[in-house]
Amino acid sequence: MLRLEGVSHAYDGNPVLHGVDLELREHRIGVIGANGSGKSTLARTLNGLVLPDAGRVWLGEWNTHRHARHIRRRVGFVFSDAANQIIMPTVAEDVEVGLRPLKLGREETARRVDGILERYGLAAHRDHPAHLLSGGQRQMLALASVLATEPEVLVCDEPTTLLDRRNTRMVHRVLDTLEQQVVLFTHDLDLLAGFDRVLVVDGGRVVHDGSPEDSVAFYTRLMDATPATPHDPDPVAGPAAEPGSTPDPAPEPGGRR
Repeated sequence: MLRLEGVSHAYDGNPVLHGVDLELREHRIGVIGANGSGKSTLARTLNGLVLPDAGRVWLGEWNTHRHARHIRRRVGFVFSDAANQIIMPTVAEDVEVGLRPLKLGREETARRVDGILERYGLAAHRDHPAHLLSGGQRQMLALASVLATEPEVLVCDEPTTLLDRRNTRMVHRVLDTLEQQVVLFTHDLDLLAGFDRVLVVDGGRVVHDGSPEDSVAFYTRLMDATPATPHDPDPVAGPAAEPGSTPDPAPEPGGRR
C-alpha cells in the first residue's frame, strides 16, 4: 500500500504540495485538479520521480528517499506524452529494454515481450520504428512497456491528454481490466466512472476525498467558483508550465520507473 506522510514540496522556493497525508488502499483511485494544483508533482512523488522536501512516501516498509529504485520496480509510471518514455528504435526493443534490470534470461524476456505485444495489439508492429506509430499506438506501447515489468501499482499522469476519443476509450478499457492497483491522474472526468475513490487536489492539498460522483460534483463547484489564472505553479503539470520550469524527467535505464 502507498502511504504519504506529511508530504510537502517546493520548486525554487514556491510551495507546490503542503503536508499531504494519504493512504492509497483501493484498487482504482482517481485524482483530479486544475493545472497548477500540484497533482502532477503529487503523481511523481508516488514512485520517487520527485522526492518531497518534507515528509515521506512509503510502499509497505520502503520509502522513496531511501529505496527509490526498489519502489520504481513496483510502482510503474505512465506519462501524458509517450515520447517521454519511449527510448528505443523499435517497438519490441522498447518493451525489452525495460525488462533488462529484471535479469529474466533471453527466453523468458522474449516470451514476455511477445506476450505483451500480442495482448495490447502491437504484435504486427513488432519491428516497426516506434516513432512511426500513431499517437494511440505510442501511448499503448508506453503502457505495455511498463506493464511488461509486472508492477504492483500503476500510476498514470494524464495518459489520454494527447489522444482522440477512440484512443482514449482504448486506454480506458485497458486500465479497467488490470489486476494492478491503478492511480489515475486525469482531467477527463468520464474516465472515473466505476472507480472506488476519487481525490480532488487544489492548492497543493487534497481538499476532497470521496466517491467519483461526489468528488466530480465537488470539483465542478470548485472550478465554477475559482477564477482562471494565467500561471501554473506546478512546473511538471504539462504544457501550461512556465518557461524555465522543470520538464518531465528523463526515464531511468529501462525508461519506465
